[in-house]
Amino acid sequence: MRLRVDFHTTARELDWDHVLSPGRALAYSLLERGASDLGSSLHAQGHGSYGMVPFGYSAPVFPAARKRRGVYAAGGPGVLEFGSPLPEVVEGWAAALSSMPVIAWGPTAFIIDKVEAVEAPSFPSGRAVFRTSTPVVMKASGKDDSGVRTTRQAWCLPGEPEWDVYAEGNLRRKAETLGLDREVTLDAVTWVGPMRSFTVSSANGPGGKKPGACVEVALSGPSQTLSALHSWGLGQANSAGMGWIGL
Repeated sequence: MRLRVDFHTTARELDWDHVLSPGRALAYSLLERGASDLGSSLHAQGHGSYGMVPFGYSAPVFPAARKRRGVYAAGGPGVLEFGSPLPEVVEGWAAALSSMPVIAWGPTAFIIDKVEAVEAPSFPSGRAVFRTSTPVVMKASGKDDSGVRTTRQAWCLPGEPEWDVYAEGNLRRKAETLGLDREVTLDAVTWVGPMRSFTVSSANGPGGKKPGACVEVALSGPSQTLSALHSWGLGQANSAGMGWIGL
């Protein structure tokens, strides 16, 4: 399930460091207002046996803003989405937003016009094509050919040899976290965008920059699992805005 937030702002642009990074703190702040025990539990220990945090969010999108080179253009009407396969998370966000006329996206004020819950697609065929609107980030093993770990920051980008294996493993861990059928398969990577890095936040504050690329993937698996993944995201760091799946 997703929560679509329609808003407007007078800001003409967003600083690149504030395109994604404010969302994590905002998501937890909303849960503190609307479902405080749940928010505290997710922040402290995650969910399920892997301690994963099952929510994600989009970057703010401004359909009427005129694009300008080198600038994340803003202004006028905008759309922001939050999503989670746990209905109680979305309900907590909605409860908080029902009494909030304005939200702060970093230093920028978004004046709320409408908040709407959107159900995830059902995928009755057991097949899905997901294209992300924010980069997918994955870490690889960090080991060399002899099996020795050489780094803990082994970023793995779409198109690199290990990416498909790690991405599919991530999908299956997410299914297990939710108590769903884990037999989901990454059938193909059908498109890869340019490599991008975005500033994100973490549980301990600023999280630096994470590299990745937007992708389009074809998946097959149980329909309920595919629906849950659509509400969560692809790859790692979804709770920091990475790997958000576009509608």
